[in-house]
Amino acid sequence: MVSLISFIANFSRVNESSRFYSERSEFHKRYFFLLELRVIGAMGNPSLSHLDALEAESIYILREAAAEFSRPALLYSIGKDSSVMLRLVQKSFYPAPIPFPFLHIDTTYKFREMIEFRDRTCSELGVKLIVHTNHEAIAMGANPFRLGPSKCCALLKTKALLDSLSQNGIDAAIGGARRDEEKSRAKERIFSFRDAFGQWDPKNQRPELWNLYNSRIDKGQSVRVFPLSNWTELDVWEYIRREEIPVVPLYFAKEREVVVRGDKLIIPEHGGERFSSDRVEVIRCRMRSLGCSHCSGAIRSEADSISGIIDELKAIRRSERENRLIDHDQEGSMELKKREGYF
Repeated sequence: MVSLISFIANFSRVNESSRFYSERSEFHKRYFFLLELRVIGAMGNPSLSHLDALEAESIYILREAAAEFSRPALLYSIGKDSSVMLRLVQKSFYPAPIPFPFLHIDTTYKFREMIEFRDRTCSELGVKLIVHTNHEAIAMGANPFRLGPSKCCALLKTKALLDSLSQNGIDAAIGGARRDEEKSRAKERIFSFRDAFGQWDPKNQRPELWNLYNSRIDKGQSVRVFPLSNWTELDVWEYIRREEIPVVPLYFAKEREVVVRGDKLIIPEHGGERFSSDRVEVIRCRMRSLGCSHCSGAIRSEADSISGIIDELKAIRRSERENRLIDHDQEGSMELKKREGYF
């Protein structure tokens, strides 16, 4: 009951400030009423569908973040999780405009299709997009071919993110990380505390009882917010199918020229060093997880549609991040990077 009262209070606080709120049509009023019922149902109605319950929980988290923090921002990585987050953000505040900016950390090594999708999507929706790049590190020669995934990531992702959060005064970075992706991400709270240096200590996190989230922070501290924590990869794709959400075409299988390096398939978009054992082949493949082109491997696949991807996921039990080089360059790699501020 306390959570419901908090939800309604936050709902009013966010939407009363909108110039659209007083002009809502009867349709909008019914929409908000049904959405509130969805949240109530998610708290204890076993007849609510699985996706509806996940959606209601995520919307509650997004509204809580918007109400509790002074300068939240959505970390927009352009992948499938970000696309789901975008739809949830739209539903959370409709018909008001999205109340916070999108932040993209651009390493300059993302796939061209990702950047085209980002610019087109943000332009069509009219959202404020902040793009931040560590130009100083790039000018000094930072790249994945010279430094390797770990050092390159520390400069072009982690430092760039921490610098951008500081420069823009962002106290809550909202992201699409899920607990099923990787074992260190399973340790995250939904409101995950970061100290004044942007660092994460998994032993120093606040307890989250039921759906009560502690948003108290001191000056300089911040929180990472994860509305998709309880979703799985299969949930994400089923929601994309249900909501007809556009995603980057790299997720769909087609014939692509790749560099075969051991058991890795690398799409050679940004060149880079070639080894004597490398082979260039045309293989029907797709991406399960999107990142920098050199550090994200493709998988052999016939799934050229959303339904095909869902069928494929039901038949496999491997992590979607198994082909992300950054996750495996040392023991406990992801947790070490997260402690330093990586998202």
